Amino acid sequence: MIEGWKPPSQNPSGQRDITSPRRDPQTRITKRPRPNSSRPTGVTNNPGKYVSQDEQSRQFVADEDKFVLKQSKKKADIRVREGRAKSIDYLAFNLRFIDSDRDVFDDDDVDAELPVPAPEAVLEGLNEAQLKELDEDMASYLALETGSANREYWKALLAICADRRQKLAPRGPEGRAVNSVASDIDKILSPKTYEQLEALEKQIKTKLESNEPIDTDYWEELLRSLRVWKAKAKLQKVYKSINAARIELLKERNPELAEKLQAMGTLPQAVVATAKAAPKAPVGTATSLAPGKAMAASSADASRPPPGTARFAETSTEDFSQATKALYDREVARGISENEEIFMDEAVVPAGIKPLWAEKYRPRKPRYFNRVQMGYEWNKYNQTHYDHDNPPPKVVQGYKFNMFYPDLIDKTKAPTYKIIREHGRRRGESFAPAGEEDTCLIRFIAGPPYEDVAFRIVDREWDYSAKKERGFKSSFDKGILQLHFQFKKIYYRK
Repeated sequence: MIEGWKPPSQNPSGQRDITSPRRDPQTRITKRPRPNSSRPTGVTNNPGKYVSQDEQSRQFVADEDKFVLKQSKKKADIRVREGRAKSIDYLAFNLRFIDSDRDVFDDDDVDAELPVPAPEAVLEGLNEAQLKELDEDMASYLALETGSANREYWKALLAICADRRQKLAPRGPEGRAVNSVASDIDKILSPKTYEQLEALEKQIKTKLESNEPIDTDYWEELLRSLRVWKAKAKLQKVYKSINAARIELLKERNPELAEKLQAMGTLPQAVVATAKAAPKAPVGTATSLAPGKAMAASSADASRPPPGTARFAETSTEDFSQATKALYDREVARGISENEEIFMDEAVVPAGIKPLWAEKYRPRKPRYFNRVQMGYEWNKYNQTHYDHDNPPPKVVQGYKFNMFYPDLIDKTKAPTYKIIREHGRRRGESFAPAGEEDTCLIRFIAGPPYEDVAFRIVDREWDYSAKKERGFKSSFDKGILQLHFQFKKIYYRK
């Protein structure tokens, strides 16, 4: 017998069943015993493996919305780059610099340099029909957006747009009565920060919910205006982050320009083109308006400066000479003081007779870099109602105009300016309603090859004193016309 071999198990009769499998304990493979588990067979630990039909439908709709939103933003970017943007395109393009869902492969090298108006400036000058269309477009973006920052941006713009539409709507006697205090309310709310407005909102709500005898109409109007100013403050916060992001992108492409813009606290701005509402401007007149005002869409678009150079001009007739650019860059490099703001609110030049030299020389608009001086006026009223912790609204205290004319044909004649008062108003007269100030046009006149340029300014008496702190200056030297002046301060005697 072979060593180690044992006979197979036998049945009770002692005989092996020849049909049974031959068992070899040396080579038998046994299975692991099944673990004891009360879980029924077929249950999986991955509940996401089986998605219900409702969840599939929701996911499909979400993906479709995301695709539609992405395509809408792409179309807006293309229209802005090609210079045929609508108001909604400017708003969407501004947001792209802080959009977390932005595809970097859709970026263009010159995006940070494109002159795009500030979000609130886009709404200025639009009529009721244009505001309604813009409101619908913004609501569509809000419905598709999922990011919290993006939604806050569109909500703030919708609130400001609704306020502008309400102001354009005809008002009855009650509305006019409320409107009479609107300017006072705006003066109270405009200097406050977002946090201060939130605290004030709680106080107003508490006052309205109390049983105190109060002027309900006034406090409700104050609450409504406060929510609008909250939206403006929120929009300013978002726009500051947009500016910071644009400057960071600009540092990579044009560090020198980025430093200048960062010092100025602003970015390249553009005129909002609303071709639907604007007639074509006649030859020989300025075609550029203040940001937000309608601008004619004519064949001049074909000669639009290419991206990257457009930041130096708002119209195709502006002066692009190297001498002008050098003068402009030097003035920009000086920056602005704490009490100054950049002033580029160009107005329409009153139509006149076409100059004789227009046939010989190509008319061009002069470049300029202007500043407006803002400050507080501590008169008796403001001293009574305000203090240094809660200062009064800032008012315009003066202007600094710097007009560049390096290529004048006749250099013996210095450029001049004149004041234009409309509607027959004379110097010293006031047609403005209570709480507001009269305005006038200041028109700068040079000669060939420069067109006239006008700006709308506050119409108050100028201080011509030679005192250094007053800073009156009117000179033309090295191709620069400088007109710096401040308004006279009014002192009340007891």
